[in-house]
Amino acid sequence: MADKEKSTSQEEKKPDEKLTSPDKPQAETPPKENTDKKPPLKFNPKTVEHKTAKPEKEPPKAEKAAQPEKSKQNEKPPKAPKEKQAAGVGGGKGKSDKPEKEKAPPEPAPPKPEPPKDATRAGATEKIVYIDHSELHPFKNHPFQVRDDDAMKTLVDSVKERGVDQPAIVRPRENGGFELIAGHRRQHASELAGLKNVPCVVRNMTDEEAVLAMTESNFNQRDQILASERAQALKMQLDAIKRQGARHTGVAAGDVGKRSNEIVAERNKMAVKQVQRYIALNNLVPDLMKLVDDKKIPFTAAVEISYIKPKNQGYIAVAIDAQQSPPSLAQAQRMRELDNKGVLNGDVIDGIMLEEKKEDIRVILNSQELGKYFSADKSPKEMKDTILKILDENLAKNAPEINKPEKKNAQEK
Repeated sequence: MADKEKSTSQEEKKPDEKLTSPDKPQAETPPKENTDKKPPLKFNPKTVEHKTAKPEKEPPKAEKAAQPEKSKQNEKPPKAPKEKQAAGVGGGKGKSDKPEKEKAPPEPAPPKPEPPKDATRAGATEKIVYIDHSELHPFKNHPFQVRDDDAMKTLVDSVKERGVDQPAIVRPRENGGFELIAGHRRQHASELAGLKNVPCVVRNMTDEEAVLAMTESNFNQRDQILASERAQALKMQLDAIKRQGARHTGVAAGDVGKRSNEIVAERNKMAVKQVQRYIALNNLVPDLMKLVDDKKIPFTAAVEISYIKPKNQGYIAVAIDAQQSPPSLAQAQRMRELDNKGVLNGDVIDGIMLEEKKEDIRVILNSQELGKYFSADKSPKEMKDTILKILDENLAKNAPEINKPEKKNAQEK
C-alpha cells in the first residue's frame, strides 16, 4: 500500500515537472538585453517556443537595433541660430557686437495717379480764328529773325500743299489789330504762299507772359538760332522774370537778379554761367556781334571783349578786319585787363593783335548738345570731369600694348 501511494504521488508531481521543463533551456541561453527598457513580458509558452525555435536570427536583430543608437551618437548637435550664438558668452565665431537687423518696414503703397486735369484755360474759351495779314503785327523787339532761306522755301511748299497745320498765337493790341506771340515764320510762309489770312488763337496776356511764351516757343521750335538771337531772348526772359517777381520766398532783395538767372537757366536747361555769358554778348557793338553770328570770333573771346568799353570795341573790330584774324582768348583777356586799367587804345590793340597767337585747342559744346547726356543741375565743371573720365577709360581700353611686339621680337631672336 505504501508503494502505491508513492507511485501515485510521483505521478501527481510529473505534470508539474513538464510545466517547468521549458525554463531549463531558457536558463542556459544568456539573457537578452532589453534596449527599449520595456516591462518584462508575462510567461507565454507560445512565445518561448517561437524564440527558442529560431535562436540564430536573434543576433542580427540586435545589431540592427543597435545601429540607430550609433547613428544617433554620431549625429552632430544642431547649430544654434546666429542670434543665439551672438547673444551667448564665448559663442565661437558669433559676432556679439552686431545688433540684430530690424525687419524692413513694409513698402508703402504706390500713390494713386492723379486724375487728368482740365486743359481749358481760365477765362474765355479759345477758338481758332482766321486773321488777315494786314491785322497781324510782329512782336515788339522780336529777337528772332525771319530769313528767306532754304528752310523757309520748304515751309512755303508745305503751306501750299497742306495749309498751316499749327495756328499762330496772338494777343489783342491797344491800337487795334493783333500782336504775334508765336508763329512769325508761319505767318510769313503763308503770305509767300499766297494765302489771304492765317489761323490764329487769340489770348489775353500780360507783357511778361507774352515775352516768356514768345521766347520759349522759338527756343523749342527753331533748329538754328544765332548767338545774337539767343543772347537777346535770354535777356528778355531775365527782365520779364525780374518784373514778374518769379523768385523763391524769403530771398533777399539783393539776390533777386541772381535767382532770376537760375530760373532762366532752368527754363532753358542751361548752366547759370552760360546764361550770363550769352547775356553779356548784348554789350557787343553791332560789327562785333555780326562777326560772332558769322562764327568769325570764338565765343569765349567775344564774351571777354563784351566787357570792354564800346569805343575800344570799335578799334578791335577795325583790327580784326585789317588782319582778317580774330583775337585769341588770351589776347581778349589781356585787352579786357588793360581796358579796366584805362590804358587800352587803338595802338595797344594793334600791338596785341599783331602778336603771334598761341595755338589753343578748344572744343565748344552748346547746352542743347550737352542736355542729351546731362541733367540741368550739373555744373560745367561736373560735365567736364565726367567727359574726361569717360575719355580716360576709353583710352585705357584702346591703348596699344607696347611691350607685346618686343616680346615677339625676343622670341624670334
